[in-house]
Amino acid sequence: MARLADYFVVVGYDLDKRVEGEGQGRILQRFPEKDWEDSPFPQGIELFCQPSGWQLVPERQPASFFVAVLTDINSERHYCACFTFWEDLDNPQLQKAEASEADEVDEELAVVQPAKVFAPKSLVLVSRLDYTEVFRNCLGLIYTIHVDGLTVPLETVIGNLLTCVIPIAGGSQIDESPVCSLDKVPQALACDWLLACLQPGQEEREERLRTITLGAGDRQVIQTPINDSLPVSGSSVAQLFRQLGIVNVLYLFCAALTEHKILFLSSSYQRLTDACRGLLAIMFPLKYSFTYVPILPGKLLEVLSTPTPFIIGVNSFFRSETQELLDVIIADLDGGTVTIPECVHISLLPEPLLQQTQTVLSMVLDPELEVADHAFPPLSTQPSALKIQDKEIRAVFLWLFARLFQGYRWCLHIIRIHPEPVIRFHKAAFLGQRALSEDDFLMKVLDGMAFAGFVSERGPPYRATDLFDDLVANEVERIRHEEACPHKVMNHVKELAEQLFKNENPYPAVAMHKVQRPSENSQNAAQNQTPFPVLDEVAVQLFIDHAAAKLKTAPPVVKAELKGMVPSGPPLGDIVDRNGNVMANSARRLEVVRNCITYIFENKMLEAKKLMPAVLRALKGRAARVCLTQELNQHVLQNRAVLDDQQFDYIVRMMNCTLQDCSHMDEHGIAAALLPLVTAFCRKLGAGITQFAYSCVQEHMVWTNMQFWEAMFYSDVQNHIRALYLETEDGGSSEQQDGSGGGREISALELASEQNRLWPTLTKEMQTERVQKEESTVFSQAIHYANRMSYLLLPLDTSKNRLLRSSGLGDVESVSNSYVTNSIAGSMAESYDTESGFEDAESSDVANSVVRFINRFVDKVCNESGVTNEHLKALHTMIPDIVQMHIETLDAVHRESKRLPPIQKPKLLRPTLLPGEELVMDGMRVHLIPDGREEATGLMGGPPLLPAEGAIFLTTYRLIFKGTPTDPLVGEQVVTRSFPIASLTKEKRISVTLPMDQFVQEGLQLRSCTFQLMKIAFDEEVASDLAEVFRKHMHKLRYPQHVQGTFAFTVGQCGKLVVEHKTKDKNQSLKTLSKNLVKSAKRTIGRQYVTRKKYSPPTWENRSSFQSELDEDEISVSEEVDQSSLTLSSTIRSSDRQTMSNVVERACCRDYQRLGLGTLSNSLTRSKNEPFRISTVNRMYTVCRSYPGLLIVPQSIPDTTIQRICRCYRQNRFPVVCWRNSRTKAVLLRSAGLHAKGVVGFFKSPNAPTAVPSQADSTSLEQEKYLQAIISSMPSYSESSGRNTLSGFTSTHMSTSDSSDKLRQPKIGALMKQVMGAKEDVPGTFSRGGKWGSIRGSGRLSAYNPDVGTRLAGKESPQPNGGPSEALFLRQQRAYLYIIGDKAQLKGGKQDSFQQWEVVPIEVCDVRQVKNSFKKLMKACVPSSPPSDPNMSFLRCLEDSEWMALLHRVLQVSVLVVELLDTGSSVMVSLEDGWDVTTQVVSLVQLLSDPYYRTFDGFRLLVEKEWLSFGHRFSHRGAQTLGSQSSGFTPVFLQFLDCVHQIHLQFPMEFEFSQYYLKFLAYHYVSNRFRTFLLDSDYERIELGVLYEEKGERKSPQVCKSVWDYIDRLNKKTPIFYNYMFSPEDYEVLRPYTFVSNLKVWDFYMEETLSEGPSYDWELRGRQERVAEETPEKPDTSGTKSQRRVVWPCYDSLSKVVPDAITKLLHDLQSLEAELGQTSEKWKDTWDKIKTTQRTETKLESKPSFSSSLLMSSNLSHQRRSQGVYLQESGVGSSINLALDCEASATSTPVAGRPSTSTLYSQFQSTESENRSFEGILFKKGALLKPWKPRWFVLDKTKHQLRYYESRQDKDCKGVIELADVESVTPGTPAMGAPKNIEEKAFFDLKTTKRVYNFCAQDSLNAQLWMDSVQSCLSDA
Repeated sequence: MARLADYFVVVGYDLDKRVEGEGQGRILQRFPEKDWEDSPFPQGIELFCQPSGWQLVPERQPASFFVAVLTDINSERHYCACFTFWEDLDNPQLQKAEASEADEVDEELAVVQPAKVFAPKSLVLVSRLDYTEVFRNCLGLIYTIHVDGLTVPLETVIGNLLTCVIPIAGGSQIDESPVCSLDKVPQALACDWLLACLQPGQEEREERLRTITLGAGDRQVIQTPINDSLPVSGSSVAQLFRQLGIVNVLYLFCAALTEHKILFLSSSYQRLTDACRGLLAIMFPLKYSFTYVPILPGKLLEVLSTPTPFIIGVNSFFRSETQELLDVIIADLDGGTVTIPECVHISLLPEPLLQQTQTVLSMVLDPELEVADHAFPPLSTQPSALKIQDKEIRAVFLWLFARLFQGYRWCLHIIRIHPEPVIRFHKAAFLGQRALSEDDFLMKVLDGMAFAGFVSERGPPYRATDLFDDLVANEVERIRHEEACPHKVMNHVKELAEQLFKNENPYPAVAMHKVQRPSENSQNAAQNQTPFPVLDEVAVQLFIDHAAAKLKTAPPVVKAELKGMVPSGPPLGDIVDRNGNVMANSARRLEVVRNCITYIFENKMLEAKKLMPAVLRALKGRAARVCLTQELNQHVLQNRAVLDDQQFDYIVRMMNCTLQDCSHMDEHGIAAALLPLVTAFCRKLGAGITQFAYSCVQEHMVWTNMQFWEAMFYSDVQNHIRALYLETEDGGSSEQQDGSGGGREISALELASEQNRLWPTLTKEMQTERVQKEESTVFSQAIHYANRMSYLLLPLDTSKNRLLRSSGLGDVESVSNSYVTNSIAGSMAESYDTESGFEDAESSDVANSVVRFINRFVDKVCNESGVTNEHLKALHTMIPDIVQMHIETLDAVHRESKRLPPIQKPKLLRPTLLPGEELVMDGMRVHLIPDGREEATGLMGGPPLLPAEGAIFLTTYRLIFKGTPTDPLVGEQVVTRSFPIASLTKEKRISVTLPMDQFVQEGLQLRSCTFQLMKIAFDEEVASDLAEVFRKHMHKLRYPQHVQGTFAFTVGQCGKLVVEHKTKDKNQSLKTLSKNLVKSAKRTIGRQYVTRKKYSPPTWENRSSFQSELDEDEISVSEEVDQSSLTLSSTIRSSDRQTMSNVVERACCRDYQRLGLGTLSNSLTRSKNEPFRISTVNRMYTVCRSYPGLLIVPQSIPDTTIQRICRCYRQNRFPVVCWRNSRTKAVLLRSAGLHAKGVVGFFKSPNAPTAVPSQADSTSLEQEKYLQAIISSMPSYSESSGRNTLSGFTSTHMSTSDSSDKLRQPKIGALMKQVMGAKEDVPGTFSRGGKWGSIRGSGRLSAYNPDVGTRLAGKESPQPNGGPSEALFLRQQRAYLYIIGDKAQLKGGKQDSFQQWEVVPIEVCDVRQVKNSFKKLMKACVPSSPPSDPNMSFLRCLEDSEWMALLHRVLQVSVLVVELLDTGSSVMVSLEDGWDVTTQVVSLVQLLSDPYYRTFDGFRLLVEKEWLSFGHRFSHRGAQTLGSQSSGFTPVFLQFLDCVHQIHLQFPMEFEFSQYYLKFLAYHYVSNRFRTFLLDSDYERIELGVLYEEKGERKSPQVCKSVWDYIDRLNKKTPIFYNYMFSPEDYEVLRPYTFVSNLKVWDFYMEETLSEGPSYDWELRGRQERVAEETPEKPDTSGTKSQRRVVWPCYDSLSKVVPDAITKLLHDLQSLEAELGQTSEKWKDTWDKIKTTQRTETKLESKPSFSSSLLMSSNLSHQRRSQGVYLQESGVGSSINLALDCEASATSTPVAGRPSTSTLYSQFQSTESENRSFEGILFKKGALLKPWKPRWFVLDKTKHQLRYYESRQDKDCKGVIELADVESVTPGTPAMGAPKNIEEKAFFDLKTTKRVYNFCAQDSLNAQLWMDSVQSCLSDA
């Protein structure tokens, strides 16, 4: 029961204390005068009566009423109902008051000087109950009595009011007699207590309905709520939503729960109170525990700047004062807005809750919204009445909290039951199970004060329950099923709303209010009103005393609360993971984890190792981590599990991996589950020393997190206390309980609830005993935890401190490092301190910080769980000892663990080395890490070959990695990556985190221009200084001081020799050098005769041994003798023919003679009509250092002129002839660009006045002479009479060219314009088919001199000024000589229309461009890491590199030159310094124009002539030495090879060499294995003595110094370089398409063979094969068994595993010959034979045979391009493919009959489609004592053999009888064991040279057929 009102107060205006016009109030009277014991009188009521301040007003205001809320010191709320009315004051009275204020008249009053002013007066009721309406009625009644002057004394009414007692909630006992019944109260006071017994039978009703009367003829019903724990809201919540709207209120709701400051503004005080009440009501079941002031007086506004959260209401009058509040959320009730400052972030409800809540709220508040769009809306969709709506909204929030807190009871830890239950909430577990650990809102709510109150209030397991408890316990399932369906939710909400409404209004039907209001006239006639009277205190007090006495004598009202056990609801486990957080196929993953653990404990380490990576991956999932802890638990016996080293290591790795993904909160309880295990698993280290797992898993955040330890401690304490009470219950009852509960375990909360119920029934002794037991349980756990914490916080090496580090990770004995426990880790540990910044950290320091941490923990948990002070002190003394003891044991463990031998790592594999290659540094253990190429990592399917563990070796020639993949499933494979050290282009340091071991290692990233990249991480056993030594050595080898330091020179020699050589070199003159050379050469030749042995051709298998053998046909000794006796070309005399011919040989004179460009004979005998001669002007390399000694120049130009001309050209590289078209006799010249000064003079027209000095002038004249001489050499020029007239030109031209030229003529112009970049496209048709579009380079080719092109195309080119161009009249024909020059240099030159040459300015790519483009190309083809930016795909990077555009440009210029030469004009290519682009263009032109250069010899000659002799700077461009290091690597030659590759792709039948040949050159031109591509010119080579010794001097026969010799030798052994499709057409000029769209990326850039490394060092390949073939299987000659095997891209060498058909056949042939003991033919001879037979057969056969006649010689020229797709060396298997595909694409000829050559036939597999002349079943007698068996026989005429199979369906042939060996076929006789019931005549015998076969057919007829068929075959043969 409770008093309805505690105090009644009258507050008036204080006339004596007016301060500056601001009045104050004072309490005039209060009843009762002395405070109640249970509720003291609240202070400051006078402030709250007039929140806006006490003021006098000139007019009477209407009476007002509101309820303010005051909170006292015990956080009890007092509701102050204020009723205010206005009384008049006489003005004179006022004047008196103002006189004292020193004549300061208030301005307002001075203006308005009425006769009267009005002062406020308030009647205040103070109560602890919130009954607004009742208070309004009571105070209204008192006012009415006063105003209307009713007869009832006010004292009576107030006395009755103050003594009225009502029940708090409806559940109280029935009290028959009224507390204060009418007859017992003195009649004089006429207290009119009425007890409303409406229906006497319903006793609960009486209690819930208290009808009160104050004795003025009034009657009121007070409805007390059924359950007082639910808030009463009236209609305030609905009102709040009406004012602010759904979203705004939700913001406020979340803000209040997450402890933000909220301020309400309104001009109505009552609305402020209602809004605050409404906000609190929707927060139920959480209670707001911060500052709560619904109406704040203006005087107290500074409260708003408090730092704590609050909910405060302020009158809008003070709005301006609230503006400067920065962190307060302001809700304006009148305007309906909520303002959130920028600095405040409100965490909202987690989705999908927020969305669902909003939906349901809008259904409650605005039901029409849903049907607003319906065509036929339902008739009534009105929202409920306000009162009902209010409850519906609250029901929505109840439903919301039930969802938020569902299952919360499962996360409560009960740590004490007696004397009072102490309960803690395990926040991390709750969040983890709800999968909301990241959710901001829930985190904040759970951390907040409101939730702490919630736990302490609702935590106890034995108490009265309410609606919320019921909802969480029983309705969770329903809520879950319905959450997605708003209408079902709505129904649920309505049900809840009904309960809430019932709770507030138990009897809504009763409305017995009868309260008088003041009459109208009394309100109007207020002028003559008397002031409110002073009441008689004694009378009122008498009432109060009387009631008090009556209460004393009345029997005490015992309200027996209905306590009961609080149900927990369904556990959370089922609720989680509906968000699909279960990882896919998790069952399979769990299986893997279980198996692995089983293997470990069964000691099947190899199996475990294979599963390990999968397990570590699986452990990312929560289920797998839980599974791991459960599995490990099963292997623990009596808290201990002793393992051996390897088991221990694996278990620790798994634990680390599990912990590594746990957050510091450990929301899934993984760390908690592992905690007992890390102290259980251990291994013995030595005598009595055991290392536990905890010393290896300390590196995780979770161990340093205090909350984790607290939660762990509480859950353990709970388990122990539960155990304590389970024991105390006598056995019988517990058994029964178990039986009844179906064997279910009793939870700790249930137990506690039972204990709390029994507590009052226990005796004092028993109670104290239980309290003590519990207390000592907690105490013992505290000791246990102090130990545990010291285990996990003290590092193994106690010199390092874990707690001082900010992060928990990063130590050395790190996470899952398998070497944690061994010596290496120990040795590295010492160096750690210096890095960590705690050098001076003594071990005591570690101890101190650990002790401090544990002490903090102990203090907290012991205070919370009520441990006695003595015990706490004992703990504090104990902890340092525990820590110290543990440090001592750790020291011993640390010592021992250092002694452990390191764990076995994979054995390092040695690489095979080339002869002469030596190791510089022995293998260092490294990990090869995957780079951006994804094939090897298994991401694109296939096995994860990388990362691999192995060693890196540095040799004099290469850098080699060899190792095995770390993935155990591919562990048997060997991974090799290597590249020549000379090709290293970039090296940078990287730091790498390996997937298996968590700590970062230093590594290197090495990039090579052979398109290889190695990312290596040094193993921790490699000291960092060793890695540094490795880098230094690498640099030394990569950039030697001098070319002689490269591998090509040092190979096979010891280092000393190199050094001597170098010192000598410097002092020797050229002549003596060459003499020495000659001598040594002679010596070697003498030796050679001795070593010559009979040549036996090597078989295919041991082809790698050929280095030691010298082939006779390879070396002609006499030639060598001559060559070596040659001194330098200075000695050339015409008489010395022999010597001469050798120089000629070397200086490519052979080629010049082939082209008819002059012979080297005496000037007398030289025929005058030869236009060119071979000049020896440069024999001493004086004219031009970088040119060869012999040069082709016009016959008419003397050497002296040449010496002068050369100065005009850069590097003195004057124009020389390098090729002549044998048909049109046009010549190709090459030179460097002109020096800038020469350009102008050269191109100025001679008759123009010149300002150039005369010397230059004469030079330019001589230059002209030179060019004229070249032009005159052309037959077309000399034939045409004098000045070249148009007609002359055309006629001669026509006569010399075939008719197809008519087609071509306009095209050249178009071509030219493309090259020069004219804007206008001139389409020209191509004789080959296809069109030429405009140039597609980058936009840099601007138009320059377009009229050259237009003129060539025969079109007019108008002058800029619009007139016709004069040049057009003068020359309508092509020039005789085109000079391809660099646009940049030809500026300012004016074309002379009378000269016969014309300049074609083009833009060339300079070297820098090539260099940068190549870098980008390498990054695109071999990226160092997978692309992070999805836009940067491979093709995009390729495009950005512009490599293809550069190829396009070079090819385009080359094709233009080919066209010009082919139409009879000569061309001079004169670009840059004449040794980069010029060389590319000139050599491509020759390759395209002259079929000779497409053969092996021709291509070699081309490269030697144009690249080597003409001085392409290989050493400089390849950055081969220290000097050229800065210039960087520029692959000009590679670019040329790529162009050749593009042409090869388009014309696959025109080249004798294969694509592999080009790759081979591309690899070795940078590898420095051969001397061929070293140095920058012939001059340098001679100076070093390299030029003529290649054949002459052979120190070690196995070392090949020239790449050409090597290729020759190799080509004899194997057809690897040969292109089987080679069938050249006579004199074919190739014109490839050059657009970027026609070009393909060269696979040289992309391919990789991890099984053996690059395949270009052929010896290595042979050796590896030999190792593999040590156990050869006997080849099964009878037929093919299935020899399928998986071929992995990027691992296997495709050309080896899947060879093309012809190579395969040649190989088979060779192995068969070897088997038969015949000397095997060379493959080339075999091939040539086949080709010739094929040709003849093709002629004989009537139908064209496609299978290989097409392959050998085809005249279908239009088909040649398309065909190349098929038989490239790594292409599709057999040649038949080629044939069929071609046939499909090119012609419609049907497939012809099979070719009859047996050789070619053998390439086909035996399939159904083959020739089967006769077939059937025969019984064949087996070998001796074997039975007869039925077999399926096939007689094949084509192959001339009888084959037999197991059955008809069988594809694999069981055996073959060659008909060639058959001597006779005779009828036979039945032998032993023959099949029964078969007639005798069915048997026949087949006699061969080797044995006799006995057969049996089904019947005699069949036998006869067989015999005849075989016989006919034999006779046919």
